[in-house]
Parts: sequence; structure tokens; C-alpha cells
Amino acid sequence: MSADPDVPAAAAADALGLAYEVARHGPVGSLAEAAAARGVSPHQLVKTMVVRVSADEHVFVLVPGDREIAWPQLRALLGVNRLTMASADAAYDVTGYRRGTITPLGSRTALRVVADASISGRISLGAGAPGVGLTVDAGALLVALDATVADVTG
Repeated sequence: MSADPDVPAAAAADALGLAYEVARHGPVGSLAEAAAARGVSPHQLVKTMVVRVSADEHVFVLVPGDREIAWPQLRALLGVNRLTMASADAAYDVTGYRRGTITPLGSRTALRVVADASISGRISLGAGAPGVGLTVDAGALLVALDATVADVTG
């Protein structure tokens, strides 16, 4: 598929050789509504979170929509005693994407990617614009991103 200028992550997906489908929908009020609009289950709607490791280091953490980060597990994996979610402004500065549209594809800063081990099959994640998602094969995405795959959710 060729990049769509209204879908910032599409060019990055193309550059990585990923097959994807673009899902466009209007405003949604919940994770369940977003999943339904994209034709996936809540578990297949993957959230991309920007986690602050230190003042000059952030990582992407990919988490299924129906799960939350298990902070002790993520801290142990990263070998640190303290982690925080990046503020909305910091996440934008690092990625170029606003919350709700963040994706590891096409970020303005290349960040290490940590993905929960339960992510598999067909998934949908943010595409860099409101009301748009990319549906991809999780295995292909995680390989393309050189993601660290581990149990980081509870």
C-alpha cells in the first residue's frame, strides 16, 4: 500500500515493508467504541504509551487495550527503580504525535519499543492522526520495530 498523506504512520509502515489497512472513524468515547469502529476486539486495539525512563530517555510501551502496564515488571525489565508516563507535552515533543494518535511508526525520535507478550495476530494501533488507525500483523510489526517482547502488563 502506498503512503496516505493524511496518515502520518503510513510512510513509516511502507518504509518498513509492513502490510497494513487504514481504518478511519469519527470521534469515539471509549476503548470499546474505538475497537468496534476499527473492527477489532479491545485486546487487539494496542495502546502506544510513551514512558519516561530518565530526563533524556523515553521508550514506547505497546499494551493491549484491555490491559494496563505492570510497573514493577516494566521497571525490572528496563533495570531502573523509577519510571513515569511522559506528560502530554513531553510525549508530543519526543514523538510529534498528540495523545490518542501516538504510534511507534514515524516518531520524530527513534525510541526503543517494549511490547507486551500478549500482543499477537491482527492488531490496530494509532496512525498519527485523530480517528485513524493502522491494522497490521503484530508479529511483522514487532520484528520491524525490533521490539523487546516481555510480560509487562497485569
